[in-house]
Amino acid sequence: MSDPKISTITRKTFLQKLMHWAGRLVGLGVVAGVYSYGWERHWIETTEVTITLPKLPDAFRGTKLVHFSDLHLGHFSEPKDVQHVVDLIMSKKPDMICFTGDLVDESTRYLSAVLPILGQLDAPLGKYAVLGNHDYRARQQQVIRDTLSSAGFEVLDNRHVRVDRQGSSLHMAGVDDVLFGVPDLARALGDIPTDEAVILLAHEPDFADETAAYPVGLQLSGHSHGGQVRLPLIGAILTPKLSQKYVQGLYKVKDTSLQVYTSRGLGTTILPIRLFCRPEVTVITLR
Repeated sequence: MSDPKISTITRKTFLQKLMHWAGRLVGLGVVAGVYSYGWERHWIETTEVTITLPKLPDAFRGTKLVHFSDLHLGHFSEPKDVQHVVDLIMSKKPDMICFTGDLVDESTRYLSAVLPILGQLDAPLGKYAVLGNHDYRARQQQVIRDTLSSAGFEVLDNRHVRVDRQGSSLHMAGVDDVLFGVPDLARALGDIPTDEAVILLAHEPDFADETAAYPVGLQLSGHSHGGQVRLPLIGAILTPKLSQKYVQGLYKVKDTSLQVYTSRGLGTTILPIRLFCRPEVTVITLR
């Protein structure tokens, strides 16, 4: 027969331990919340990667391409944040700059203020951009196109631009947003010779499975935010539609020569937090 005094002590000890661990979990949650909101979402990582691009002419070897994405101007991102990004990009002395969409989150109220800031970006081989799904959700996509164009970007909505250097050429192509626009890859690539190098901008990374059917060497994308919240050993908790396969970083599309690089982006959406998923500017050296 059990001693009721021992049972009582055991239950009391169990409850004390339970409250102790609950307190620790709550404290950990508070610390994680403060860190993810107040620190990590502003702590931009510069990722440097070298990518071998098929058919790249000798004249373009060593080209430094800076890729950024998903500014999400609006509730949680302001022109001062964009100025910080622009200063960081220019410190890398880029030859070429690519932006892969979601300039705004839902509101276009900061566009006039951010125009001269984006205009500070300069690269001898040009600046290129496409729109993202949030640019369409703001229902001001033409205004956003005009802002990017006025800031000196070539907006590649189902078209391409030939970039010449020392008598050789590289083609920069882009498609309209896959979720809300009308992407036309055949039109975007148009009359590009099949033996010349092509880089494609497409906001949604999983579009790479369609791109792989065409002679494109590299696709640059954003959209995923890398999951925005990632947990050790688990990875991204949630990623939006068309960013569930190529979530972050560099991938090779199976059984093809196509590579896709997915940026974790710079802004946030839904919740203004990042956890184990720092915002990113990518410096790509082409080989």
